Amino acid sequence: MARQTISLVTPSATEVTAGSLAVRSRRLTGGRREGVTLVELTAGETTVCVLPERGLGIWKMTSRGTHLGWQSPVAGPVHPSFVPLAEASGLGWLDGFDELVARCGLVSNGAPDFDATGRLLHGLHGRIANLPAHAVSVTLDEAAGAITLEGTVDETRFHFHVLRMQTTLVLSADRPRIAWTDTVTNLSDRPTTMQLLYHVNLGPPLLGANAELVAAVEEVAPRDAVAVDDVPTWNRYVAPQAGRREQVHFARLRTAPDGWASALLAAPDGSHAAGLSWRADTLPCFALWKNQTGLADGYVTGLEPATNYPNARSFEESQGRVVPLAPAASVRFELALEHLSGDRLTAARAGLAALAASPPPQIHARPRPGWSAS
Repeated sequence: MARQTISLVTPSATEVTAGSLAVRSRRLTGGRREGVTLVELTAGETTVCVLPERGLGIWKMTSRGTHLGWQSPVAGPVHPSFVPLAEASGLGWLDGFDELVARCGLVSNGAPDFDATGRLLHGLHGRIANLPAHAVSVTLDEAAGAITLEGTVDETRFHFHVLRMQTTLVLSADRPRIAWTDTVTNLSDRPTTMQLLYHVNLGPPLLGANAELVAAVEEVAPRDAVAVDDVPTWNRYVAPQAGRREQVHFARLRTAPDGWASALLAAPDGSHAAGLSWRADTLPCFALWKNQTGLADGYVTGLEPATNYPNARSFEESQGRVVPLAPAASVRFELALEHLSGDRLTAARAGLAALAASPPPQIHARPRPGWSAS
């Protein structure tokens, strides 16, 4: 049984197969995707597409013929050179947004932040999703039936911060699941703070009328006045509605005895789901983004575990929701995303039901002070 490691540091195309494992890497051309490297990892019946130029974001996942991801009106993947992060509105990040998993951070991960004069301090969702990775490699372990991708992304600004994210992503042939670990290190001689949010985005076929978010909720509140009317149905979905505004709910979830929290997006017919799980000690906050607009405009929901709520960094800092890092200190984030069906889905639902059984969750009818800036 062979074990081989392939370095992906050059733009040349790569294609390697080992039994049920395969890696294919190529440089895309044409339009705003010009120069983006697409790395396709296949293990058994599961394929995952990773984008090194976009902060090692996970673009798409296919499991036994089912697509996990969404159809953004942004025709990606978009090369970061075409994403105007410094645009005065602070919303330039949206010009490149179409991934299944987009990281938000590392300095700031929420809404645009402006100073008292209106000058942009931090744009929407930060910079990490538009920074290129280096030292990217893929290891195919035929004996273990697993593919491991590793890479590093640096977010550095002279005089301000020196942060490094080292990623390890594992895909196994015997299970439609990707697991990844991000270790963020402060390489500066000075202490700093950071934030990280995982924007996990799902559209049809998992999303549709009567789809449901299943989670063991401790407490949930609408982000703002727009979400208030949605509180009675905060975890359920309607069919696409052209022009419907996005609605966001903030929550804290109950954790299993092993310290992991999880949430499922169950398909309208209940036959399958996407299950997201994460270590809650480093990702204690959760946001649910419901963008139930027309299909052409990006009908999608976002499951978003994070170090904080996605408000402007200045507000989150005032609430103590930033992660302190001493010189040379690190913090580790662990997550997994799985396509669930059959017995695995039944077991996942049962586990969440047991966690949620008692006491009942606290559901706020209005934005919760301290969680929402508005």
